[in-house]
Amino acid sequence: MRLLTVNVVEELIPGPKETGWTAIDKRPQQGRVRVGELGLAGDRVCDSANHGGLDLAVYAYAEEDARWWSEQLGREIPSGLFGENLRTEGVDLTGALLGEVWRIGDEVEVQVRAPRIPCVTFQHRMGIPRWVKRFHDAGRPGTYLKVLRTGTIGAGDAVTVLSRPEHEVTVGVMFECQDGAKMQGMLDSGVDLMDELREAAQRVAARPVVAEQSSADER
Repeated sequence: MRLLTVNVVEELIPGPKETGWTAIDKRPQQGRVRVGELGLAGDRVCDSANHGGLDLAVYAYAEEDARWWSEQLGREIPSGLFGENLRTEGVDLTGALLGEVWRIGDEVEVQVRAPRIPCVTFQHRMGIPRWVKRFHDAGRPGTYLKVLRTGTIGAGDAVTVLSRPEHEVTVGVMFECQDGAKMQGMLDSGVDLMDELREAAQRVAARPVVAEQSSADER
């Protein structure tokens, strides 16, 4: 498991009219890049109400998922096109558990915090009608990371899983946000969660369970 590229904003570009300028245009960097608590040196956030901060400091997307999208769309998905800071290889991002901790390279430690929720800026970037729905339906969201230990990272650095919490809510499960039993298990585990994810998990866990009729009953 490793980093293929480390990406920061190339330049601010116009986004949809309702959001204005955006920093979604990320490009691979040469050499090593310093990682602070709020993200990568040289990176920027325009919409600070919905992006960035301690919990959403770094966004990672898998090369395997980018290749899948390349086949679906019939176009290349170069590193940074989705606005990701890290393009990984061999890391199951969708299967990562919320709260698991990774080491990247020799210094940096990060925690899996939340799936990426597609927005109008992302749709504007891609120029594909109904892209938000299409991206959501594909269930390959990538993940946001919180920086627990600062340092430097670079292309080729190994990604090592240091710990995994005792629950079953992966990035993919949280993205779908439907499995009440798994959500309750995560809440009971005591894992540290973002407030909005905790609230979403509580809502899903509180839904009444509808018993499925057996095939015999249906007949």
